[in-house]
Amino acid sequence: MRVLIAAFAHTSHFHGFVPLAGALRAAGHDVRVASQPAFADEITAAGLTAVPVGEDHRLLEAMVEKGAEIQKYSADIDLSQPEVIDWDYLFNLYDLSVPYFYSVINDESFVRGLVTYARQWQPDLVLWEPYTFAGAIAARACGAAHARVLSASDLNAHFRQEFVRLLGERPAGQRPDPLRDWLAGAAESHGVAYDEELVVGQWSVDTLPARFRLDLSLPTVGVRYLPYNGRAVVPDWLREPATRRRVCLTTGSTGSSFTTDPEVLHRYLRVLAEVDAELVVTADSAALAEVGPLPQNVRVVDFAPLDVLLEDCAAVVHHGGYGTWSTALYHGVPQIVVPFLWDTVLRAQQTAAAGAGLHLKEGEVSAEDLRDSVARVLADASFLDRARALRDETRAEPSPQAVVAALEERVAAR
Repeated sequence: MRVLIAAFAHTSHFHGFVPLAGALRAAGHDVRVASQPAFADEITAAGLTAVPVGEDHRLLEAMVEKGAEIQKYSADIDLSQPEVIDWDYLFNLYDLSVPYFYSVINDESFVRGLVTYARQWQPDLVLWEPYTFAGAIAARACGAAHARVLSASDLNAHFRQEFVRLLGERPAGQRPDPLRDWLAGAAESHGVAYDEELVVGQWSVDTLPARFRLDLSLPTVGVRYLPYNGRAVVPDWLREPATRRRVCLTTGSTGSSFTTDPEVLHRYLRVLAEVDAELVVTADSAALAEVGPLPQNVRVVDFAPLDVLLEDCAAVVHHGGYGTWSTALYHGVPQIVVPFLWDTVLRAQQTAAAGAGLHLKEGEVSAEDLRDSVARVLADASFLDRARALRDETRAEPSPQAVVAALEERVAAR
């Protein structure tokens, strides 16, 4: 069958597709990936066929204007306090996200280009990144089956269900819905009628281990997470066994406040180096070198293949990004998570609740707090035991190869 992947140009959001795309190709299916033109090299680097559509999005400019305001609504999500996720919260979130995020990455040129290509190529299945609603519109426009591929906790669907419920309780004539209004307009311009399927897909392919998925009663196909971090070369220093316990601190593609300022990060690293371990830090090495020398047990690298690095780590400190978190799960590495927005907070909470690591609140973490947390995780074997149990759960999920058969069956049953 023909499979069209639709993903807006964002590296970490695309990486979650690559193992499944490879499995589909290995099973004999024709796979193509549609995104904005600037992302073509990232797609082809993964060995996949790129289809540039539309114009390059201007998300960075939008985030400069409204990013801080959007983050205010997602800085400390706590699903154990549902009373906080009320009408005002959800409406304001959509009222900001639609004009400054959703409609920016799904602008008119991208939707039009994707629909045009889908109608021309006639895919049997469209797999779309959860914010790339253009994928759902294109699937409906050409008659294909379609599903979201989740590479994060499904807060989108969770919040949407709650918003629709609250919307129905409001008086007639007082039911504003920024997401519906925008998405309906984008869809109807291509002859597609709006319904909630355009928001949540016909079903979802979820790379989260089952225990961490939100209970949303939506059709879901689980698939094992397999690490993919883009182009990678194993450096010489990673080919040699570690002579002492190794701890990774990674800033990821985004980061918390203590990892984005070189002088602050330098101070944290000097204190963290007091732990009896080799500390490997993925950060801007030139910027840190300008601040001054670091202790001998600190190794700073601009990039390291995370999948290879974490194989040999006793702990990892990070901001809660899905790729880092999931790779640590896959390798059974205890985690110290310092989240700062959206679903990173939920992942930190889930990790701590599972006993596989610690959740430290961003903005409240001193260098000494971080040092003591790493020392605690290294000293208490229960963290490693629970991390290894989660590793086994993660690897017990169906492989991408096995999931291909489930996708074939769903498409054939339509």
